[in-house]
Amino acid sequence: MSGKKVIYDAKKDAYYGKPYIDADEMRQRGMPDGSRKPFRYVHGGFEGTRAKFVFCFPVKEDFRGRFYQYLCPFPGPDEEVASLGRSGEDDTIAFCLQNGAYFIETNMESAAAFGGHPEPHKIWKSSAAAAEYSRQVAREYYGCGRPYGYVFGGSGGGYKTIACIENTNAWDGACPFVIGSPYSLPNTITLHVQGMRTLRHAVGKIVDALDAGGSGDMYEGLTEDEAKMLREITLMGFPPRAWFMEAAGRWDDGSLPVLMPGIRQKDPQYFKDFWEKPGYLGTEPGSNALRDRLQFRSRVVSVHLPGGKAEETGEYSNGVDTAWKKSLVDGGGAWIELEEVPQGEELYLKGVNIGFETGGAAGKNMFLGDIRGNCITIGMCYGMDDMESVLKSIRPGDVVTLDNSDYIAVQSYYRHQVPPDAAFHAWDQFRKADGTPAIPQRDDIMGPGFCGTGTVQEGTIQGKVILTQSLMDESTCPWCGDWYRNQVRRAKGNEDDFRIYYYDRCLHGDVSALDTDMIVNYLGGLKQALLDISDWVERGIEPRQSSVYEMEGGCVHIAETAKERKGLQPVIALAANGGACAHVKVGEAVTLEATAQVPQGAGIVTEIKFSFSDPMFGTYAKKMESGDSMAFLAQGRSERVEGALETYVTEEGLQTGRAVVQTSYDRPGTYFATASVKSQRNGDRGDVFTQVRNLARARVIVEE
Repeated sequence: MSGKKVIYDAKKDAYYGKPYIDADEMRQRGMPDGSRKPFRYVHGGFEGTRAKFVFCFPVKEDFRGRFYQYLCPFPGPDEEVASLGRSGEDDTIAFCLQNGAYFIETNMESAAAFGGHPEPHKIWKSSAAAAEYSRQVAREYYGCGRPYGYVFGGSGGGYKTIACIENTNAWDGACPFVIGSPYSLPNTITLHVQGMRTLRHAVGKIVDALDAGGSGDMYEGLTEDEAKMLREITLMGFPPRAWFMEAAGRWDDGSLPVLMPGIRQKDPQYFKDFWEKPGYLGTEPGSNALRDRLQFRSRVVSVHLPGGKAEETGEYSNGVDTAWKKSLVDGGGAWIELEEVPQGEELYLKGVNIGFETGGAAGKNMFLGDIRGNCITIGMCYGMDDMESVLKSIRPGDVVTLDNSDYIAVQSYYRHQVPPDAAFHAWDQFRKADGTPAIPQRDDIMGPGFCGTGTVQEGTIQGKVILTQSLMDESTCPWCGDWYRNQVRRAKGNEDDFRIYYYDRCLHGDVSALDTDMIVNYLGGLKQALLDISDWVERGIEPRQSSVYEMEGGCVHIAETAKERKGLQPVIALAANGGACAHVKVGEAVTLEATAQVPQGAGIVTEIKFSFSDPMFGTYAKKMESGDSMAFLAQGRSERVEGALETYVTEEGLQTGRAVVQTSYDRPGTYFATASVKSQRNGDRGDVFTQVRNLARARVIVEE
């Protein structure tokens, strides 16, 4: 790095020199325990800019001299009010009020959701300006000194959080979560979708082998092509246990439809080279890309226009798994009848582009939803504000093409984006012994351009940082946390002001619905990190040690026991009749024993609950459909029975919880029992925001 880094000071920026308030009133906030807390609601912005903000101040007697500021992954023009709609355990505003902090959210001076920011530096500059102005309002309201400030955000909001703490002096600390690296987008999304395509007949075998009582060999029973792809994607960092969603029938390509237009615009030649030049999967004889390619022409018979507005999914518009969806337009039930449609049991219909060669819609494109009889439905489309007018322009006889060539091609894009920095070990499999790429590469390594902040993470943190990262993250590979840890070490020469906590059994999403018989959510750990960073900055109380793990390429291997693992998450084991797999007869009792330990100083076990028959993931042949991912995952939670909890401290000083229950099964089959655990720093069962979760499973085979 050449020269001294310039740190932005929003207090000296005349551009944000004219703040205004257009709403200032007392409101009531519903709390998870059913009570209501009063708070002062302030809405405003900065004259001459698009920047808007919301401040939610606790009443004077509750204020403890701090604020927490949330950064959404993809802000829209009215993002500042998005968190007002959250409730219960997901309610960050209620968490702030409960803990004596005021809450800030801004629209980051955005003009359009996911549309990219023409001046990306304004994302963190406007955020800093809001933080500094909030201090002025707080001093006037509370009669206090300078409030401490902490910024947090996940996924795309993680990029923004790191940009804030590296480039400004507005915050004292930051808690980014489920972050990516500069090369995560579009690569982690494309490799996931490639895995879904190539492993679509193998995911059940993979997950069953890795589940409790399984063989442990995830390659067992796979074809050579499937095994090769699984190995490649695993080394890239995709966690193998995360295939459980596809094994249960949930095939969600995430934000790839939103990312594709940007890739096409920046590298249009790639989509020709993939099918024409050596070194690309599309030119390998007998490759799965050629097998799954669809190119089909037909003619329109009739058009059925949308029957109304698309149904609301109920998903939060500012979560790490949902914010990008604001840019999509639903087909609204529209369908087009064709003279002929593609036939075959092995058709790959994801990402099929519906193109129009003739007629009023010529040159327009949509995404295929499904094929039903001789009719094609319209799926979720990006950049289709004129969908209804396009559909109205289609006439019988118009020539239609169905083509998934680009969608299959983009799935391999990560192979041809090997970063120049050898520190990105996930790509070692595509490098020669001398470190140079072994296969053709694109001229433009695209990843850093998707960070959306005008900066790249350097590790030059201007305060304390606690990073939360998920070990089953299906959208942002877990290794990105370790990479950023090394950036901090490189920039500062140490990690005295940095902690990283990995959470097992956690996906990418940041909602409480992710608490099933297969996964838990990391929200309790994230909220505890916010409290811990406050103690660290304000009182000099050192947070718990970082998680202990080892790296293998792009794979993160966490230490096995709570004593070795450190961090915040409890570690739990479940035995069925003393083992990972129990064989019993119908009606025979099964004893389930769960033992959980909390890393040193991280908390006390507050609850162990059991479920006896996993309704979704117990049999991987099931196919379950749902309109939104949160509702789908919620189906995976069966009724839970709380075990009589025994807590004690081991000779090694580890807080431990143990519970035992018995059950039996009245039908033959294979079942999965689950034990879920919660721990809390002070053993407080009533604090819903800081319960740190984990789970363990056991297989029960019931015979006649």
